[in-house]
Amino acid sequence: MLQRVIHSIGFAFCIHAGAEPLIREAPNAAAVAANQLVVSGNACGPTALLNAFRFGNEDWQRASDGLAGKTDRQRIYTIIRQYGMRPSKSIVGRPRWSRKGVNLADLCDIANEIRQPHFLPTLEQEVLFLNPRETQEKLLIRTRKRLDASLARGFPPIVSLRRYVLRKQEGKAAQWVVLDAHFITVTAVPRKLEAGSRSFMVRYIDPWGGKLAAGEIKIPDRGVLADAAANSPCLEANFPQAAVGKKLVRAGEVSVLTVSAVLGKW
Repeated sequence: MLQRVIHSIGFAFCIHAGAEPLIREAPNAAAVAANQLVVSGNACGPTALLNAFRFGNEDWQRASDGLAGKTDRQRIYTIIRQYGMRPSKSIVGRPRWSRKGVNLADLCDIANEIRQPHFLPTLEQEVLFLNPRETQEKLLIRTRKRLDASLARGFPPIVSLRRYVLRKQEGKAAQWVVLDAHFITVTAVPRKLEAGSRSFMVRYIDPWGGKLAAGEIKIPDRGVLADAAANSPCLEANFPQAAVGKKLVRAGEVSVLTVSAVLGKW
């Protein structure tokens, strides 16, 4: 069912040609996606950032074009060595990038240092968990608005994904633990949500392999980081093509891929 809905995104865009399209797309959707594996398996952050600049409008493309190097491998290494090895402001005594990758706060600092010489707008980051007195429906609306606003300003937003697993530990009740994290670059979202919507479709670039993919961001229909679906504090990323942390899930365990945060311009 999900695959049929995914394919319908492109169809809906076509049949509304001549009217305002239903889908907001990345300005440079025909660009070629960079693949983090030309560098390493922990280079998803720098690669997602390179893809965001590259798939953005002509202004944001200046940031990717300005990176030293002629190949994707060289440009990703430029991001890591020139900007990622500077001291982290969020983790004292550590560089921004390490064998574990980079966190969103440091990736935002890297992005802003790269865009600054080109006089581009300041990029922002936002956690996509429930705020006080925010409902799950309002979180879904806020998430779509942030993605849509950044695309409208020419910068395809970067989303932080986390896979959690409900894991039993000896002598303790099962607890939710983080298995893996990953960054993707969103290239298309719906311009509006229907009243009462509990999900919306997205297209994105997975830097693992530089693949174009599609999926669904949704209000969970099961308990995630909570004992019941109604208490889940975050949204689920139903991305069938994303392998984030799947190999780390043990037989019989319940795991879920979640939307953690976003980096963009709104």
